[in-house]
Formats: sequence, structure tokens, C-alpha cells
Amino acid sequence: MYALKKEGLTEAKTQKALGILLTDRKNEFRELSNMILPKTTLEPIKNWDQFVLNFCLDVNEAFKTWSGDMPLNSNSPQKALTILRQLSRNKTSMIQLSHLMNISYDLAEEFKEIYKRL
Repeated sequence: MYALKKEGLTEAKTQKALGILLTDRKNEFRELSNMILPKTTLEPIKNWDQFVLNFCLDVNEAFKTWSGDMPLNSNSPQKALTILRQLSRNKTSMIQLSHLMNISYDLAEEFKEIYKRL
């Protein structure tokens, strides 16, 4: 869970909030994992749910930059391009892309709300 520590979250509360979120939103997590995790690995990725949650938190943070709520930093353009490339793989319309971006954003918001309530 090293990736989520950068947000200033405690590991125990993060695990508990993630477990609660996965109970209700497992399908959304799987849909995102099919888009952002490589299919060519020999072994399944350990802690895939944490990886997907971290991606969702990155989308949430990037949206704040895109909407002007946060200033640009040196990694903002690269992060935005990476997010768009990962989510738009094999998509044929912006509607499909925006659907995945909405799922990512909503999962991050729900995680933050659950974490705050714990």
C-alpha cells in the first residue's frame, strides 16, 4: 500500500475503506483494471485493487488541475497524457472514455468519503 501513503492516509484506515468500497463497487474496479493493468503478465498482479484505487486518486487529482482548482506542476502534462492513453485504449468514442473517467473520479470521491467517516 506504499503508493497510497503519499496522500497522507494511514494504512489501516485505507485498507478498511478500500474493503468497504470493494464490497459495493467491485464491478467498477474490475472494469478499470481491465483497462489499466497489463494483460501480458505471467502472474496476476498482487494488490490490483490498491493499484486501481491509486489510479482513481490520480484521476481525481488531475481533474482538479484540469478544472483550475489546483495549479499546474511539472508532472501535470505527463500525468494527463498517461491517464488518457490508459483509459482510451481500444475505445471508439469520447463517450466511452468519459464513462471510464467518471467511474475513476466517482470511486476516488467515494473512497475519500468512506475514509473520512472511519
